[in-house]
Amino acid sequence: MNKNLLKSLPKMDELLENDKIKKVIESSMRVLVIESLREAIDYYRTGILKDKITELNNEEIVDYALEILEKKKQNKLRRVINATGTVIHTNLGRSILSKQALEAVENVAVNYNNLEYDVEAGKRGSRYSHIEELLVKITGAEAGLVVNNNAAAVMLILNTLCKDKEAIVSRGQLVEIGGSFRIPDVMAFSSAKLIEVGTTNRTHDYDYTRNINENTGVLLKVHTSNFKIMGFTEEVDLETLVKMGKEHNIPVVEDIGSGVLVDFNKYGFIPEPTVQESIKKGVDVVSFSGDKMLGGPQAGIIVGKKEYIDRMKKNQITRALRIDKMTLAALEATLKLYLDEKEAIENIPTLNMILSDKETLKQKAFRLKRKLSSKTTEFSYKVETEYSMVGGGSMPTETIEGYAVKFTCDKMTPQQIEIALRNNKTPIVVRVNNGEVILDVRTLKVEEFDIILDALVNIEKKLK
Repeated sequence: MNKNLLKSLPKMDELLENDKIKKVIESSMRVLVIESLREAIDYYRTGILKDKITELNNEEIVDYALEILEKKKQNKLRRVINATGTVIHTNLGRSILSKQALEAVENVAVNYNNLEYDVEAGKRGSRYSHIEELLVKITGAEAGLVVNNNAAAVMLILNTLCKDKEAIVSRGQLVEIGGSFRIPDVMAFSSAKLIEVGTTNRTHDYDYTRNINENTGVLLKVHTSNFKIMGFTEEVDLETLVKMGKEHNIPVVEDIGSGVLVDFNKYGFIPEPTVQESIKKGVDVVSFSGDKMLGGPQAGIIVGKKEYIDRMKKNQITRALRIDKMTLAALEATLKLYLDEKEAIENIPTLNMILSDKETLKQKAFRLKRKLSSKTTEFSYKVETEYSMVGGGSMPTETIEGYAVKFTCDKMTPQQIEIALRNNKTPIVVRVNNGEVILDVRTLKVEEFDIILDALVNIEKKLK
């Protein structure tokens, strides 16, 4: 340990007189500047004590403190660039809001609004009235309700219709969703008793009828949106369940999960059940997410027969699960786009990215390659076809052919490049495969190309 070096560490007052610090303290909170300086001094003190730092000067400490300060000023929840090609990326915030949704959020966030005020009547109103009419019009249901996510929606439905009663569900549908949340656990918390019928891969109509009794509250179907069971399988279709429910006067509930409101089959995708189809087939209550295939904010949407929705509105749990003004605004703006399917596909980023044609993506990829090649020389770029994913527990077996920019560097491994991009000021999340870094343009915005270029330029500078 160099005791003289340790003694030469500057005092706080000395660093505060540095011109760089004086300048930055004018635009930053003083407490954060001092915190950053202390952490920088501590870093160098520890380095000296461990004989890892053998020389220093005040400018180095100041520069390191400014790096720390920059990180402190950043929000913990912040923007990242998604170059993975997974459209509904659960870890990256799922669906991106449309321009219309963003404008709606800003409008109610910075102004007073009629969240629970009936302007025409001049008295207290219901927050659910703002979107119920839209939900009814789009899905064909009698009524609608929105809570904070789909797990909450399932819990509310079961607590309202099946408290202290039995909910019959196929074993093959007892799914685990993100974050280790499991359907059986959600059901238990709702005070509904789970009755598992059939087997993992095969469930028949008689499995339900054998278990129906005077204490049966609902017949539950859970759409396995995040996995598929292939091969020797069988499940009871909705029409049969609905018929069974009517015969025994038991409501049929479907957790459709991903919330598809567009028939993707006509665009060349494997058929995915839509909310409208379920309502048309006579399902009493359907729940789905707002931030998956629907392309809106996080929400749990419930549509179905008015008598059941009205009961849920009166359930005291509903207040604990309700959504706020900004979510309502974003959801209303998103749903309005669904009044015209063409408008929805054009304006809702999730739908637009999923349905982007190959030629558009090809041109986009070559545009990115030209931009990157023009300013960097250490990386070798090429454009190739690549398969993207829908993601977010939706269309689990579906891949979408598109294009990506793939690149390598003789002086860095793909893993080192991935780490450097991920630690960029605006993190860039990429994929690495077959020794190449992959930038899938399906999930990239054109305005993000410059950020990617700047990041690679900075990486290249450190190599020289």
